[in-house]
Amino acid sequence: MAYTRFKALDLLHSREIPKFDIKKRKTSEFYGENVFNGRTMQEYLSKEAYEHIITATSTGSKIDRKIANQIASGMKAWAVDKGATHYTHWFHPLNGATAEKHDAFFEPSDDGGAIENFQGELLVQQEPDASSFPNGGIRNTFEARGYTAWDPSSPAFVIGTTLCIPTIFVAYTGEALDYKTPLIKSLNVLDKAATAVCHYFDKNVDKVISTLGWEQEYFLIDEALYNARPDLALTGRTLMGHASAKDQQLDDHYFGSIPDRVATFMRDFEYESLRLGIPVKTRHNEVAPNQFECAPVFEEANLAVDHNQLVMDVIGKTAKKHKLRALYHEKPFKGINGSGKHNNWSMATNTGVNLLSPGKNPKSNFQFLTFLINTVKAVDEYSDILRASIMSPGNEHRLGAAEAPPAIISVFLGSELTKALKGIEQRVSNKKMTPDEKTELKLDIGKIPEILLDNTDRNRTSPFAFTGNRFEFRAVGSAQNCAAPLIVLNTAVANQLKEFKKSVDALIEKGIKKDEAIFQILKKYIVESKKILFEGNGYSDEWVKEAEKRGLTNIKDMPEAIKAFVSEKSIKLFKDNAILEKHELEARQEIRQEIYVKKIQIESRVLGDLAINHIVPTAIKYQNILVNNVQGLINLLGKKEYDSMENTQIDTIKKISTYINEIKTQVKLMVDERKIANNLSLMEEKAEYYSQKVKPFLESIRYRIDKLELIIDDELWPLPKYRELLFL
Repeated sequence: MAYTRFKALDLLHSREIPKFDIKKRKTSEFYGENVFNGRTMQEYLSKEAYEHIITATSTGSKIDRKIANQIASGMKAWAVDKGATHYTHWFHPLNGATAEKHDAFFEPSDDGGAIENFQGELLVQQEPDASSFPNGGIRNTFEARGYTAWDPSSPAFVIGTTLCIPTIFVAYTGEALDYKTPLIKSLNVLDKAATAVCHYFDKNVDKVISTLGWEQEYFLIDEALYNARPDLALTGRTLMGHASAKDQQLDDHYFGSIPDRVATFMRDFEYESLRLGIPVKTRHNEVAPNQFECAPVFEEANLAVDHNQLVMDVIGKTAKKHKLRALYHEKPFKGINGSGKHNNWSMATNTGVNLLSPGKNPKSNFQFLTFLINTVKAVDEYSDILRASIMSPGNEHRLGAAEAPPAIISVFLGSELTKALKGIEQRVSNKKMTPDEKTELKLDIGKIPEILLDNTDRNRTSPFAFTGNRFEFRAVGSAQNCAAPLIVLNTAVANQLKEFKKSVDALIEKGIKKDEAIFQILKKYIVESKKILFEGNGYSDEWVKEAEKRGLTNIKDMPEAIKAFVSEKSIKLFKDNAILEKHELEARQEIRQEIYVKKIQIESRVLGDLAINHIVPTAIKYQNILVNNVQGLINLLGKKEYDSMENTQIDTIKKISTYINEIKTQVKLMVDERKIANNLSLMEEKAEYYSQKVKPFLESIRYRIDKLELIIDDELWPLPKYRELLFL
């Protein structure tokens, strides 16, 4: 079906709100029913197999192949009972999406029939084709073999008739070709480093996990309007479109009443998410029209990443059932808020302590300050690679656009907590503290919970803000895999904690008492990382100038920002912590360069096609109407009388001619620049050329098209306008 603007509008106005038809069930009755979780495993596995997988999950030990057969048999029996006919290894390749290849359980039997079969070897490992996934030169096309390996720490689940088994994805030669492999490594290295530091305060801690609570923003667009906008369908964003007279300026959408059609969709996708064990808890309207957000309860980071990838898929599929389309692009509409994915990150011990939450006594608050200050120090040390981890073609549009944090990485602690750190800096010296100084310091530390309770605000303009018991990495883009920034953050904090312990132990060996040694190193870190702390308005021009004075980088260009992946500092960080080797980092940089090139290339092709085949012919058609109108007036009134009138039609005809000619010229120049870029051999050069020479045409062509939109008769304009797209 070909979608024209007015046919799409007719469909929109004829939409009936779909019903959400399920039997009334309490959430507790269906939560996790499609997940092979602990409760299900106890039902379908032997006690030996259940205890084996629980031990492997908690300790990271390998699963015995004999036990794997038992687990596979129980998992298959459960999945078949749920109606599954196929299984797949579900993984996160470096294209940002998820991947799966479905295989049937059945195998032909000798008697001419068939049996359902699923052995441990099929559960533990498979060999999908690795040649067509992004690999950054690690694999050649003729070297297709790659391995997926089961991740038992993330439970299997059933979607439709398919058993999905979360896995890592690596090359035949062992390099990581996914996000999950380095994420799991970073979680393990953080666990060891944080546990070692916890022993200064509590010897009972034997494990530290990274926790994540993501907030997913997205837009919803009616399916018919979406299909009538080739730019939305092919690039995920509008490449043209004049601002609507009303959009978000009245702040009447944010936290407003959820439209009935959207509320029905939300109930549907939440039901499916909860059945998959995704603890979605929050939903609300976001700032922009047609923009919404969902958020779950905090989970262990690896599981939370899987759940975020899964919920994006569920939202997309459910939206289609409701004749909607979900947009995850960071900036689908010019001039209104884009979408982010806030990553709320913390660390928790096996003893139930959140390491970024103050406690009830000076000792627990001392521990809190230790992890807080080390995190700030890690962000200061590795701000460039943190920014690189969240840079994408979409996020490049969003960062610093007066709705999202700027490309300057800074940390917000709140004025009162900043004062508390200043107090530590001023009181603690490299000399031995007096008993009075120690007492006074401990009293101040004891006040920290009160400070956070009453005085810690949130700063929406900060890319990395402390919000009372966690850090919120607000700069992450809505379409991105949460694992990318978490890999960097976990590794940077782990590395910093290792350095901290080394420094403290060195002072203890010199005869300085433990508490005093910790205070001395914390003071040193406070002084060294002060430049990264900022409490003010991150949107302001003043902050840009101040950040430059402090020596903080402000890199808005993606090809430039992702060079941080291969800086000496980054290579050392990831190599020393056994997360990624140099050539793996180089591959990830090249993959992002290639994605950038392809996305700008697609956008420029789509815009060129729309401009020449949709907009220019429409403009000429309207121009001809005006010309005929002028000719008719001259014939009716005579040229002399017509010339004495105010010739607004002539002015309009001239404006249209000017814009048509400029659009044609700009499109030709853009195509020429694209050809030059495509002939460059090095991907880094190609990405920079697309950024500097091709991308600017997207805005200049758009400017002229948007001017024509205001001139041309509304009944002739071929594409749905912002005022139609943005209000369901």
